[in-house]
Amino acid sequence: MVDIQNTPDTREIPLQKVGVKDLRYPVQVLDKENGFQQTTAKVNLFVNLPRAYKGTHMSRFIEIFHKHRSNLGMKQFLVMLEEIRQSLDAERSFGTMEFPFFMTKTAPVSQAQSIMSYTCTYEGSVSEGKSDFRLKIRVPVTTVCPCSKAISDRGAHNQRGIVTVTLQNSSLFWVEDVIQSIEESASSGLYSILKRPDEKFVTEHAYDNPRFVEDVVREVFLALKNFGKCEKPFSYFKVECENFESIHNHNAYACTEFCE
Repeated sequence: MVDIQNTPDTREIPLQKVGVKDLRYPVQVLDKENGFQQTTAKVNLFVNLPRAYKGTHMSRFIEIFHKHRSNLGMKQFLVMLEEIRQSLDAERSFGTMEFPFFMTKTAPVSQAQSIMSYTCTYEGSVSEGKSDFRLKIRVPVTTVCPCSKAISDRGAHNQRGIVTVTLQNSSLFWVEDVIQSIEESASSGLYSILKRPDEKFVTEHAYDNPRFVEDVVREVFLALKNFGKCEKPFSYFKVECENFESIHNHNAYACTEFCE
């Protein structure tokens, strides 16, 4: 049959990215406690297209991703991108994969167990002899305002926030350990189930650990800088915190980056 995609294009316009977007697919990712966990990902896969080619073969993206779907750890994601690059005879391949990552959490007093969901995103690119991978993790937290606590006779306002970290590291690390470090840097982490004794504990713990967004970002920075007592800490990371303010008509935001 005629392969239209491989016919010449005379307009001489190279394309930086061509491929598939918003592919939703069941995948399997690494899990510290169980080895692997099943989840569902939203995937974008691209290659560059030289000026001489009319189009790319979209079906090959799906075929290759389908083959790797049951083993998509961080390093394997780059292996999958390299296979796409070679299959489509491209100089570069790119991909993102966003998925909910699930963790079992135990309430602090009742020990009731429940499942928490966190949003993770793989971001990768591959060219001949070179690859780049970053992991983004979004973690919901609680923060108590230090200023409100200091000036109020009764209580202090608190709000939910989102901490987003973007990490780059060639060695193995566990998503669960990063999430724990982030939650410990806030006034409190969140839980799916809290009995009344748990709610009392979490409320009082958060009140005893007030945090501005600036505090959260700095605490997470220090945790990542000394992550797991690693000999080689993350070569790059970015920390963002956004608080959905409960008594202001705006959000509070802070951000910092580290590059080795």
